[in-house]
Amino acid sequence: MSETWAKDGDRARQASLDLHLDLPGPQSPKGIRLGLEAALRDAVRTGRLGPGTRLPSSRALAADLGLARNTVAEVYSQLVAEGWLTALTGSGTSVAERPAAQPGPGWLARPEASAPRYDLRPGVPDLSAFPRGVWLATARKVLATAPRELLDYPDRRGLPQLRTVLAGYLARARGVAAEPGHIVVCAGFAHGLAVACAALRSAGAATLAVEAYGHQAHRDLAQGQGLRLRPLPVDGRGAVIGPADGADAALLTPAHQFPLGVTLHPQRRRDAARWGGVVIEDDYDGEFRYDRQPVGALQALAPGHVIYAGTASKSLTPALRLGWLVVPPRLLDAVTAQLIAGPSGLDQLILAEFIASGGYDRQIRRTRLAYRRRRDRLAAALGRQGRHVTGIAAGLHAVLDLPGAGAERQLITRAARHGLALQGLDSFRAPDASADRAGLVIGYARPPEHSYTTALARLCAALDPDPEVMGQAGAAAPATQRPGTG
Repeated sequence: MSETWAKDGDRARQASLDLHLDLPGPQSPKGIRLGLEAALRDAVRTGRLGPGTRLPSSRALAADLGLARNTVAEVYSQLVAEGWLTALTGSGTSVAERPAAQPGPGWLARPEASAPRYDLRPGVPDLSAFPRGVWLATARKVLATAPRELLDYPDRRGLPQLRTVLAGYLARARGVAAEPGHIVVCAGFAHGLAVACAALRSAGAATLAVEAYGHQAHRDLAQGQGLRLRPLPVDGRGAVIGPADGADAALLTPAHQFPLGVTLHPQRRRDAARWGGVVIEDDYDGEFRYDRQPVGALQALAPGHVIYAGTASKSLTPALRLGWLVVPPRLLDAVTAQLIAGPSGLDQLILAEFIASGGYDRQIRRTRLAYRRRRDRLAAALGRQGRHVTGIAAGLHAVLDLPGAGAERQLITRAARHGLALQGLDSFRAPDASADRAGLVIGYARPPEHSYTTALARLCAALDPDPEVMGQAGAAAPATQRPGTG
């Protein structure tokens, strides 16, 4: 086979399929024909070649294996006769359909969790709002015009094309003081946070101050890099900066605290800018402000002390895995040293063109209007029950305060029984922080537009569990709707 593999051949071979088979040696008592037959049968039996899988033509497989074509043709005929393969004129040879194997007891004991029919948990945008058509057109343009060298392994800091347009966009839209050389492109915010924490740890940092309410996954990432955590209280003016004294760095969400939804007070912004440690600024949804122009980035007040972190996961889609860090010059080498693998170079090129063409701004403005309307509808629906959401009019979520942790747990459980997923403040509280608030963190951006009305109805029904109201909420969705399709 080594003498025939990857040699020039006829068109049939060039258009064929690769197929890995473990054949016995020439001295095997089975012989070549029986060995090939057994190898194919075993590949089908074990599922390595699934039902419907096309096989190479007998001529191409014979050439690849260095066998006579008649030998391969005879093996195919035998396995067709046994029911392992099917052969149709004009369609070639493929693996036959077989009855599905019955799941064993181990599989039955661990069923996959089904997606809730309606989901108002925070952290995810409306995935149906992703601009597929414009993104596809941009991708075609990039692939048609990109120089060949841009298809090589990208610079681990990110492609210069994307870093250049990001510097211009962030300066214009978020007030960030950024030069392309100080921007690092990451595979989403989580990757950027892990890189930043690892860089700080390598530079001698030991303690990271974190807001008492935030993502547990982010706290786990920081601890995974060897940093000790110190919770910062959060009140109506944002994180309390004073307790950060003694820490080496702090992770803050100044523009829109997650999940409590407040903006860091101007005095505390100045305190954070003058603070001696490094601040990691998580600007996850800074563009989404609905009642006024968004507050600018904290980084502009202290570009030498703040690592600015942004992401496309809320403005476009989490599936892109694209984020960015604006790094102070003194930390750039330490951050770069932690970069091992980043996002796809092609995706970086597409995003660069998408921003440069104005498509990103148009997407932000379009979704900003849609999310503002959703927040208004949420506030109006709760207002009719005498309830009010807290936090500024911004972002993709709002908070509904509740009298205590028991009410929070009860509401989440009640809503789940009716196909609505909710998340409470307790799930975002740092383990060492005091449990001073209870409530729901309502992600109004997540449901697709066509199911948002029903999701709101079920939320209101869970809050006001009158049987008649609950029945009306259940009737708002067709009984035949499958879970997860709303």
